Amino acid sequence: MGQKKDLTGLEKSKIVRYLAEGCSSLKIAKLLKRDRRTIKRFIQNSQQGRKKRVEKPRRKITAHELRKVKRAAAKMPLATSLAIFQSCNITGVPKSTRCAILRDTAKVRKAERRPPLNKTHKLKGQDWAKNYLKTDFSKVLWTDEMRVSLDGPDGPDGWARGWIGKGQRAPVRLRRQQGGGGVLLWAGIIKDELVGPFRVEDGVKLNSQSYCQFLEDTFFKQWYRKKSASFKKNVIFMQDNAPSHASKYSTAWLARKGIKEEKPMTWPPCSPDLNPIENLWSIIKCEIYKEGKQYTSLNSVWEAVVAAARNVDGEQIKTLTESMDGRLLSVLAKKGGYIGR
Repeated sequence: MGQKKDLTGLEKSKIVRYLAEGCSSLKIAKLLKRDRRTIKRFIQNSQQGRKKRVEKPRRKITAHELRKVKRAAAKMPLATSLAIFQSCNITGVPKSTRCAILRDTAKVRKAERRPPLNKTHKLKGQDWAKNYLKTDFSKVLWTDEMRVSLDGPDGPDGWARGWIGKGQRAPVRLRRQQGGGGVLLWAGIIKDELVGPFRVEDGVKLNSQSYCQFLEDTFFKQWYRKKSASFKKNVIFMQDNAPSHASKYSTAWLARKGIKEEKPMTWPPCSPDLNPIENLWSIIKCEIYKEGKQYTSLNSVWEAVVAAARNVDGEQIKTLTESMDGRLLSVLAKKGGYIGR
């Protein structure tokens, strides 16, 4: 069992496999018929990781070229460093240098998610804001659906980043091959009150019929029917323009329930930023996914949603529903454009 200088690639892969199985370095040495010191040296070197790369002086560019790069970065949002430098006719600069130069003047960002608004959408948004300027928004019930997954907004691949103190190890995130699914829920807010949330039965796809049946079994039976006649007379029911909401079937069904004529709020297309319940979803998601939290079952993530919703107090909801006057003014100021949340 002599001591050799180098381990072959096959031997290295076997060492890793044996270590994963819980074998000691002595046992691995016997299995591979190698000197124990060779095995231990490989294990120690592997655990130390790569040596820190010594940074080489970056290639300098002229002040004129730097100004061109700044202008190009401003004109080409989300472009690669190569595309930016090529547009300035600056060649022969390695990627590491390009990125180092850009870090002094720019930041890496993802594209913001917002609905596409064309001229017609903007005009309808302005008309909507004008029509509801004098509305008493304390009488509007804002509703929407939200889907929550087991892994949160970072998806099943566990791609989540955050600061960790020196000397601490990053927490382990589950890595699922097929995601794991999610829970669809519905809720509403009015004045300072939260309605729901109510869970849509797993596997049910919300079309017009299933949506109306869902409202019948949850919203109407558990909340709406307990309200006074004066409340039902004055309430305004808001829902977006999803096909299951805006279909003739759903409109006629709601009319039979007394939500007709002026009671259903007309809603401008592509306007999630105008619905204050979207901010409620953000509050709940921040709570249930804080510190990279993941869930192992649909019931556990639903229980987390219920607990988070229970902790949202009336003042928070009131702040959201009372923000509508400001949102309408923002829509008019931006001529129907996207106002953010």
